[in-house]
Parts: sequence; C-alpha cells; structure tokens
Amino acid sequence: MSMDSTTIIAVASIVIAGITTGFGTMGPALAEGKAVATALTSLAQQPDASATITRTLFVGLAMIESTAIYCFVVSMILIFANPFWNHVIAKVTGG
Repeated sequence: MSMDSTTIIAVASIVIAGITTGFGTMGPALAEGKAVATALTSLAQQPDASATITRTLFVGLAMIESTAIYCFVVSMILIFANPFWNHVIAKVTGG
C-alpha cells in the first residue's frame, strides 16, 4: 500500500498537531503547579501580603497559560488551515 503526498501531509499534520498539543501543555502545566505551590508557600510566610502575591500569581499564570494556548492555536492551524495544502493541491492538479 503506497501513500500519496496528500495522505502523507495529512498524517504528518495530525501527528505533529498531537505532539505539539501534548508537549505544549506539559511545560505550562508543570510551571503553573510550581507557581501555585510557591505562591501558597509565600502566603503562608507573609499572609499580610496576600493581595500582592495573589495579583502577581494571576498575572504569572496568565502568561504561562498563553504558551499552552499558542501551542493549541498551532495545532488547529495544522489541522484545519494547513499552509502546505495549497502547495500539495497545486502539485496534484498540475497548477
């Protein structure tokens, strides 16, 4: 069974999208866990600074989460708006 270039591009896009989402969410998940653990430790040591620590924590979590969102966006582009499709379709149709 041989695979044509369209099938290879489709399989590669789906596999890379899965890998991107998998690895792209592992790092932020670990970083968010560490950030929350550190914030809880800081809150236990300095309860009077809870407003500042909490505000800084939420800003940091938003920055960390944006990395996972970027990876998700790249995955969606690979699956639904793959830039390689136009090139492959042009080669297949002879255009």
